[in-house]
Amino acid sequence: MSNEDHFSSLYRILVEAEDLLSGTERSHLPYEARVSSMNERGWDVSEGAAAVPGGTAHRESAAAPAQPGSLDAPSPSEPAPSPAHQPEASHAAPSIDDSLAPAERRRRLEAIAEQIRTCQACPLAMGRTNAVPGEGALDAMVMIVGEGPGYHEDQQGSPFVGKAGRYLDKWLEAIGITREESAFIANIVKCRPPNNRDPKPEESEVCSPYLKQQIALVRPRMIVTVGRISTRILTGSTQGITRIHGTFFRYEGIPLVPTFHPSAVLRNPAYRRPVWEDLKKVRNWLIDNAGHHPESTSE
Repeated sequence: MSNEDHFSSLYRILVEAEDLLSGTERSHLPYEARVSSMNERGWDVSEGAAAVPGGTAHRESAAAPAQPGSLDAPSPSEPAPSPAHQPEASHAAPSIDDSLAPAERRRRLEAIAEQIRTCQACPLAMGRTNAVPGEGALDAMVMIVGEGPGYHEDQQGSPFVGKAGRYLDKWLEAIGITREESAFIANIVKCRPPNNRDPKPEESEVCSPYLKQQIALVRPRMIVTVGRISTRILTGSTQGITRIHGTFFRYEGIPLVPTFHPSAVLRNPAYRRPVWEDLKKVRNWLIDNAGHHPESTSE
Protein backbone atom coordinates (compact mmCIF):
# COMPACT_ATOMS: atom_id res chain seq x y z
CA MET A 1 0.00 0.00 0.00
CA SER A 2 1.36 3.45 -0.89
CA ASN A 3 1.76 6.21 1.68
CA GLU A 4 -1.12 8.05 0.02
CA ASP A 5 -3.45 5.04 0.33
CA HIS A 6 -2.29 4.47 3.91
CA PHE A 7 -3.01 8.06 4.95
CA SER A 8 -6.35 8.01 3.12
CA SER A 9 -7.38 4.85 5.02
CA LEU A 10 -6.31 6.38 8.35
CA TYR A 11 -8.28 9.51 7.52
CA ARG A 12 -11.46 7.50 6.86
CA ILE A 13 -11.00 5.63 10.16
CA LEU A 14 -10.56 8.90 12.05
CA VAL A 15 -13.65 10.60 10.64
CA GLU A 16 -15.76 7.49 11.20
CA ALA A 17 -14.52 7.38 14.80
CA GLU A 18 -15.49 11.03 15.24
CA ASP A 19 -19.00 10.24 14.07
CA LEU A 20 -19.28 7.27 16.45
CA LEU A 21 -18.08 9.31 19.41
CA SER A 22 -20.37 12.23 18.65
CA GLY A 23 -23.36 10.06 17.79
CA THR A 24 -23.88 12.09 14.62
CA GLU A 25 -23.15 11.14 11.03
CA ARG A 26 -21.70 14.17 9.31
CA SER A 27 -20.54 15.00 5.81
CA HIS A 28 -16.73 15.02 5.62
CA LEU A 29 -14.39 16.32 2.95
CA PRO A 30 -12.65 13.57 0.99
CA TYR A 31 -9.02 13.01 2.02
CA GLU A 32 -7.65 14.68 -1.13
CA ALA A 33 -9.83 17.78 -0.58
CA ARG A 34 -8.75 17.99 3.08
CA VAL A 35 -5.08 17.83 2.02
CA SER A 36 -5.66 20.58 -0.52
CA SER A 37 -7.42 22.71 2.10
CA MET A 38 -4.51 22.25 4.54
CA ASN A 39 -2.03 23.22 1.82
CA GLU A 40 -4.08 26.36 1.17
CA ARG A 41 -3.61 27.30 4.84
CA GLY A 42 0.15 26.79 4.68
CA TRP A 43 0.51 23.19 5.92
CA ASP A 44 3.19 21.22 4.12
CA VAL A 45 1.48 17.86 3.57
CA SER A 46 2.57 17.21 0.02
CA GLU A 47 5.47 14.83 0.69
CA GLY A 48 4.85 11.49 -0.91
CA ALA A 49 1.68 12.64 -2.66
CA ALA A 50 1.01 11.25 -6.10
CA ALA A 51 0.01 13.28 -9.13
CA VAL A 52 -3.68 13.79 -9.76
CA PRO A 53 -4.83 11.43 -12.55
CA GLY A 54 -4.34 13.17 -15.86
CA GLY A 55 -1.65 15.52 -14.56
CA THR A 56 1.33 15.50 -16.92
CA ALA A 57 3.05 18.72 -15.98
CA HIS A 58 6.31 19.33 -14.20
CA ARG A 59 8.02 22.27 -12.59
CA GLU A 60 10.50 24.12 -14.80
CA SER A 61 13.51 26.12 -13.70
CA ALA A 62 12.88 28.31 -16.76
CA ALA A 63 10.15 27.99 -19.35
CA ALA A 64 11.55 27.03 -22.74
CA PRO A 65 9.92 28.34 -25.93
CA ALA A 66 7.01 26.26 -27.16
CA GLN A 67 5.50 26.20 -30.61
CA PRO A 68 1.74 26.84 -30.77
CA GLY A 69 -0.14 23.65 -30.13
CA SER A 70 2.99 21.55 -29.70
CA LEU A 71 2.24 18.35 -27.79
CA ASP A 72 5.83 17.12 -27.82
CA ALA A 73 7.71 15.98 -24.74
CA PRO A 74 10.07 18.49 -23.03
CA SER A 75 13.41 18.97 -24.72
CA PRO A 76 16.50 17.22 -23.30
CA SER A 77 17.74 20.50 -21.82
CA GLU A 78 14.72 20.72 -19.55
CA PRO A 79 14.41 18.89 -16.21
CA ALA A 80 12.64 15.55 -16.55
CA PRO A 81 9.28 15.09 -14.82
CA SER A 82 9.36 13.41 -11.44
CA PRO A 83 8.05 9.82 -11.41
CA ALA A 84 4.78 11.00 -9.86
CA HIS A 85 4.18 13.28 -12.83
CA GLN A 86 5.05 10.90 -15.65
CA PRO A 87 2.33 11.04 -18.36
CA GLU A 88 0.15 7.98 -18.69
CA ALA A 89 -0.91 6.76 -22.12
CA SER A 90 -4.58 6.73 -21.09
CA HIS A 91 -4.39 10.44 -20.28
CA ALA A 92 -2.55 11.57 -23.40
CA ALA A 93 -4.08 14.38 -25.40
CA PRO A 94 -6.01 13.23 -28.47
CA SER A 95 -4.02 13.14 -31.68
CA ILE A 96 -4.80 16.26 -33.71
CA ASP A 97 -3.47 16.62 -37.24
CA ASP A 98 -1.14 19.63 -37.25
CA SER A 99 -2.04 20.28 -40.89
CA LEU A 100 -5.71 20.96 -40.11
CA ALA A 101 -6.87 24.26 -41.56
CA PRO A 102 -8.22 26.85 -39.12
CA ALA A 103 -11.73 26.45 -40.52
CA GLU A 104 -11.66 22.71 -39.82
CA ARG A 105 -10.31 23.24 -36.31
CA ARG A 106 -13.11 25.74 -35.66
CA ARG A 107 -15.66 23.29 -37.03
CA ARG A 108 -14.39 20.58 -34.70
CA LEU A 109 -14.48 22.94 -31.72
CA GLU A 110 -18.10 23.74 -32.52
CA ALA A 111 -18.87 20.02 -32.76
CA ILE A 112 -17.33 19.49 -29.31
CA ALA A 113 -19.35 22.41 -27.96
CA GLU A 114 -22.55 20.82 -29.29
CA GLN A 115 -21.64 17.51 -27.63
CA ILE A 116 -21.13 19.36 -24.34
CA ARG A 117 -24.50 21.11 -24.61
CA THR A 118 -26.28 17.76 -24.89
CA CYS A 119 -23.99 15.79 -22.54
CA GLN A 120 -25.72 13.67 -19.87
CA ALA A 121 -22.59 11.85 -18.64
CA CYS A 122 -22.76 13.00 -15.00
CA PRO A 123 -25.40 14.30 -12.55
CA LEU A 124 -24.38 17.94 -13.10
CA ALA A 125 -26.37 17.84 -16.34
CA MET A 126 -29.63 17.48 -14.42
CA GLY A 127 -29.26 20.80 -12.62
CA ARG A 128 -27.94 23.02 -15.38
CA THR A 129 -29.72 25.79 -17.25
CA ASN A 130 -27.01 25.86 -19.91
CA ALA A 131 -23.80 23.96 -20.38
CA VAL A 132 -20.75 26.22 -20.78
CA PRO A 133 -18.37 24.72 -23.37
CA GLY A 134 -15.93 27.61 -23.50
CA GLU A 135 -15.14 30.15 -26.19
CA GLY A 136 -12.45 32.28 -27.74
CA ALA A 137 -9.81 32.48 -30.43
CA LEU A 138 -7.84 29.79 -32.24
CA ASP A 139 -4.06 29.94 -31.69
CA ALA A 140 -4.79 31.94 -28.56
CA MET A 141 -1.92 33.65 -26.80
CA VAL A 142 -3.46 32.48 -23.52
CA MET A 143 -5.96 29.78 -22.63
CA ILE A 144 -7.62 30.45 -19.27
CA VAL A 145 -8.86 27.38 -17.42
CA GLY A 146 -11.10 27.73 -14.37
CA GLU A 147 -12.88 25.12 -12.30
CA GLY A 148 -16.52 25.40 -13.39
CA PRO A 149 -19.37 27.74 -14.34
CA GLY A 150 -21.13 29.90 -11.76
CA TYR A 151 -24.66 31.28 -11.69
CA HIS A 152 -24.25 33.88 -14.44
CA GLU A 153 -22.34 31.48 -16.68
CA ASP A 154 -25.06 28.86 -16.22
CA GLN A 155 -27.69 31.41 -17.20
CA GLN A 156 -25.87 32.66 -20.30
CA GLY A 157 -23.92 29.62 -21.48
CA SER A 158 -20.64 31.58 -21.67
CA PRO A 159 -17.58 31.37 -19.39
CA PHE A 160 -16.56 34.06 -16.91
CA VAL A 161 -19.36 36.56 -17.55
CA GLY A 162 -20.17 37.57 -13.96
CA LYS A 163 -18.30 39.94 -11.69
CA ALA A 164 -15.25 37.67 -11.58
CA GLY A 165 -15.33 37.42 -15.37
CA ARG A 166 -15.30 41.18 -15.79
CA TYR A 167 -12.36 41.31 -13.43
CA LEU A 168 -10.60 38.63 -15.48
CA ASP A 169 -11.08 40.75 -18.59
CA LYS A 170 -9.20 43.57 -16.85
CA TRP A 171 -6.33 41.18 -16.06
CA LEU A 172 -6.10 40.17 -19.70
CA GLU A 173 -6.31 43.75 -20.94
CA ALA A 174 -3.44 44.68 -18.61
CA ILE A 175 -1.12 42.32 -20.53
CA GLY A 176 -2.48 43.16 -23.98
CA ILE A 177 -4.90 40.22 -24.33
CA THR A 178 -8.59 40.27 -25.29
CA ARG A 179 -10.90 37.28 -25.02
CA GLU A 180 -12.29 37.92 -28.51
CA GLU A 181 -8.98 38.05 -30.40
CA SER A 182 -6.23 36.40 -28.38
CA ALA A 183 -7.65 34.26 -25.56
CA PHE A 184 -9.70 31.11 -25.14
CA ILE A 185 -11.58 30.63 -21.88
CA ALA A 186 -12.83 27.30 -20.55
CA ASN A 187 -13.40 25.34 -17.35
CA ILE A 188 -12.60 21.88 -16.01
CA VAL A 189 -16.31 20.99 -15.77
CA LYS A 190 -18.82 22.36 -18.24
CA CYS A 191 -21.93 22.47 -16.03
CA ARG A 192 -22.44 24.43 -12.83
CA PRO A 193 -21.97 22.40 -9.63
CA PRO A 194 -24.82 22.95 -7.11
CA ASN A 195 -24.31 26.05 -4.98
CA ASN A 196 -20.96 26.61 -6.70
CA ARG A 197 -19.34 23.76 -4.75
CA ASP A 198 -16.04 22.28 -5.93
CA PRO A 199 -16.38 19.77 -8.78
CA LYS A 200 -16.18 16.18 -7.59
CA PRO A 201 -13.28 14.07 -8.93
CA GLU A 202 -15.63 11.88 -10.96
CA GLU A 203 -17.24 14.98 -12.53
CA SER A 204 -13.85 16.38 -13.48
CA GLU A 205 -12.82 13.01 -14.90
CA VAL A 206 -15.91 12.84 -17.13
CA CYS A 207 -15.32 16.34 -18.49
CA SER A 208 -11.55 16.12 -18.96
CA PRO A 209 -11.65 14.63 -22.49
CA TYR A 210 -13.60 17.67 -23.70
CA LEU A 211 -10.99 20.06 -22.30
CA LYS A 212 -8.09 18.03 -23.70
CA GLN A 213 -9.62 18.12 -27.18
CA GLN A 214 -10.20 21.87 -26.89
CA ILE A 215 -6.59 22.48 -25.88
CA ALA A 216 -5.32 20.38 -28.80
CA LEU A 217 -7.53 22.24 -31.31
CA VAL A 218 -7.04 25.76 -29.94
CA ARG A 219 -3.23 25.33 -29.76
CA PRO A 220 -2.65 28.06 -27.16
CA ARG A 221 0.81 29.50 -26.67
CA MET A 222 0.31 29.34 -22.90
CA ILE A 223 -2.22 28.01 -20.39
CA VAL A 224 -3.11 29.96 -17.25
CA THR A 225 -5.02 28.03 -14.59
CA VAL A 226 -7.01 30.18 -12.18
CA GLY A 227 -7.66 28.68 -8.76
CA ARG A 228 -6.61 25.52 -6.95
CA ILE A 229 -8.97 23.05 -8.68
CA SER A 230 -7.87 23.59 -12.28
CA THR A 231 -4.26 23.99 -11.14
CA ARG A 232 -4.28 20.69 -9.27
CA ILE A 233 -5.88 18.79 -12.14
CA LEU A 234 -3.68 20.15 -14.95
CA THR A 235 -0.37 20.22 -13.05
CA GLY A 236 -0.77 17.13 -10.89
CA SER A 237 0.51 19.11 -7.89
CA THR A 238 -1.16 18.74 -4.50
CA GLN A 239 0.40 21.94 -3.18
CA GLY A 240 -1.88 24.90 -2.53
CA ILE A 241 -2.22 27.75 -5.01
CA THR A 242 -0.61 30.11 -2.48
CA ARG A 243 2.59 28.05 -2.78
CA ILE A 244 2.83 27.43 -6.52
CA HIS A 245 1.20 30.45 -8.18
CA GLY A 246 3.52 31.99 -10.75
CA THR A 247 5.50 28.76 -11.17
CA PHE A 248 6.11 27.47 -14.71
CA PHE A 249 4.79 24.00 -15.50
CA ARG A 250 4.09 22.23 -18.79
CA TYR A 251 0.88 20.53 -19.82
CA GLU A 252 1.28 18.31 -22.89
CA GLY A 253 4.28 20.44 -23.90
CA ILE A 254 2.46 23.77 -23.45
CA PRO A 255 3.78 26.23 -20.83
CA LEU A 256 1.35 26.60 -17.92
CA VAL A 257 1.30 29.18 -15.13
CA PRO A 258 -1.13 28.96 -12.19
CA THR A 259 -2.56 32.00 -10.42
CA PHE A 260 -5.41 32.86 -8.07
CA HIS A 261 -9.04 32.77 -9.16
CA PRO A 262 -10.50 36.24 -9.84
CA SER A 263 -13.29 35.64 -7.31
CA ALA A 264 -10.67 34.89 -4.62
CA VAL A 265 -8.91 38.16 -5.38
CA LEU A 266 -12.20 40.06 -5.18
CA ARG A 267 -12.71 38.57 -1.72
CA ASN A 268 -9.11 39.15 -0.64
CA PRO A 269 -7.40 42.21 -2.18
CA ALA A 270 -4.08 41.06 -0.69
CA TYR A 271 -3.83 38.68 -3.66
CA ARG A 272 -3.81 41.53 -6.19
CA ARG A 273 -0.05 42.08 -6.13
CA PRO A 274 0.83 38.36 -6.43
CA VAL A 275 -1.57 38.05 -9.38
CA TRP A 276 0.00 41.03 -11.12
CA GLU A 277 3.45 39.52 -10.66
CA ASP A 278 2.15 36.25 -12.17
CA LEU A 279 0.61 38.12 -15.10
CA LYS A 280 3.87 39.92 -15.79
CA LYS A 281 5.61 36.55 -16.05
CA VAL A 282 2.98 35.45 -18.56
CA ARG A 283 3.30 38.67 -20.55
CA ASN A 284 7.09 38.55 -20.61
CA TRP A 285 7.16 34.91 -21.72
CA LEU A 286 4.71 35.66 -24.53
CA ILE A 287 6.81 38.65 -25.65
CA ASP A 288 10.03 36.63 -25.64
CA ASN A 289 8.70 33.40 -27.12
CA ALA A 290 5.36 33.86 -28.87
CA GLY A 291 5.60 37.13 -30.79
CA HIS A 292 3.27 38.98 -28.43
CA HIS A 293 3.34 42.78 -28.82
CA PRO A 294 1.19 44.31 -26.09
CA GLU A 295 0.76 48.02 -25.67
CA SER A 296 2.54 49.53 -22.68
CA THR A 297 1.06 48.43 -19.36
CA SER A 298 1.24 50.08 -15.98
CA GLU A 299 2.67 48.55 -12.85
